Amino acid sequence: MRPLVIGSVAYDSVETPFGHATDLLGGSATYFSLASALFSPARIVAVVGHDFRSTDTQLFQSRGIDVSGLEQLPGKTFRWGGKYHTNMNIRDTLFTELNVFAEFVPKLSDEHRNAKFVFLANIAPKLQLEVLQQVTAPRFVACDTMNFWINGPQRQDLITLLAKVDCLIINDEEAELLTGVPGVVRAANLILKAGPSIVIIKRGEHGALVFSENDVFYVPAYPLESVIDPTGAGDTFAGGIMGYLAGIGDVSPRTLRQATVVGSLLASFCVEDFGIGALLRVDAEAIAARYRRMAEIVQFEPLPL
Repeated sequence: MRPLVIGSVAYDSVETPFGHATDLLGGSATYFSLASALFSPARIVAVVGHDFRSTDTQLFQSRGIDVSGLEQLPGKTFRWGGKYHTNMNIRDTLFTELNVFAEFVPKLSDEHRNAKFVFLANIAPKLQLEVLQQVTAPRFVACDTMNFWINGPQRQDLITLLAKVDCLIINDEEAELLTGVPGVVRAANLILKAGPSIVIIKRGEHGALVFSENDVFYVPAYPLESVIDPTGAGDTFAGGIMGYLAGIGDVSPRTLRQATVVGSLLASFCVEDFGIGALLRVDAEAIAARYRRMAEIVQFEPLPL
């Protein structure tokens, strides 16, 4: 099965302590689909402008990604610029130019509507709801959101959405902001009561936690000597999870644990270069090697009690 992703395709300009790069292919749908393609090529629904490079379309296609839903409109492609500091958790947004993305209205084909695995990337909750209403019989729907929607006038749309999805992928600050309570465990339990059966809370360099009614799972971040560019790590994480689940065709607790580890490992590759550079070099052998190493890192024996 192939996951469907509705999100952004953009050009990013990034500055970090390790250098800077401009006009990098980015956006939530880009990182998601390139990660997912390592297990199950995604179908993209997004919008770009007249300046979108044909080589980037060809890149998607070379990975088996379906771009039939990549709409091209007159105007410029969404552009974003950011600067990271020595502490990579601190980022300044230098500019955001929505351009054609400001008028994005997702258009789903019959093939898109029949998708079984759906990821609603970080777009307006109203649009996420409209997309979900068009999908006929999804098996597993996950979504992302951000502070802007949590605090903004579309908060109620977001609350409505949560009652209709299977999984929310969110970071720890957003989880606490959404629920108004401190601590990821308390926040996750409140979100579970709002509708999703699974809540995945990202904690950056501190890994991720997966909560469901009867299970809690923690995966640490893979230890890295240096982080070059954190842009897109969260969407890469989601793409790894959804691509793995769709490829296996199973959402059991055991498979979800494996998928979360895979997502975390792909995010660890992502941050090792600017933009999508590192993702383009990842293959099954590299993922398997890092997966084995992660299993060794977290393995421990029970106490002899």
